[in-house]
Amino acid sequence: MEMQSRRSVLKDAIRAAAAAFGGIMVAGKASAQTAGRLEKRNPNAKPAGPKPATPPIYTDVVAYGNLLFVAGKSQHLEGTIEEHTKFVLDTMEKNLIASGSSMRKVLKVNVYLKNIESDIEKMNSVYRQRDWGDMPPARTTTSTAGGLPSPAALVMMDCIAYV
Repeated sequence: MEMQSRRSVLKDAIRAAAAAFGGIMVAGKASAQTAGRLEKRNPNAKPAGPKPATPPIYTDVVAYGNLLFVAGKSQHLEGTIEEHTKFVLDTMEKNLIASGSSMRKVLKVNVYLKNIESDIEKMNSVYRQRDWGDMPPARTTTSTAGGLPSPAALVMMDCIAYV
């Protein structure tokens, strides 16, 4: 059941993206309901606190229709790759839950490691412990040539999920 719903959401997303970028339809026509859902960017976004003196450079979570785009999460304190991975996944999960989703509804994860050779297996051991449902999301894992935003960060992850 979970796999079918992920596939259905992914098909809707592909159709909507094709419609948005040039009107090309993939595997049929996007429904009017899907097209209507995708007209609003950040429909549930509410500014938190006073307006900042300078505009922010990114948003933690952007909703587009029934899709959620979660910005990169990383740990900026000293620690092991396992501790960093747990922190990043916990933070990502909190963002998803606050947006009406869950780890079981994640479609795609990007993982950026400071040192892929020494850390991938340790990161994977923590990653595997998450409840991704019947089918884990698609994933890309890479090492960053220029490092991560913080010198202490060992891993960064972002994801796409649905509500």
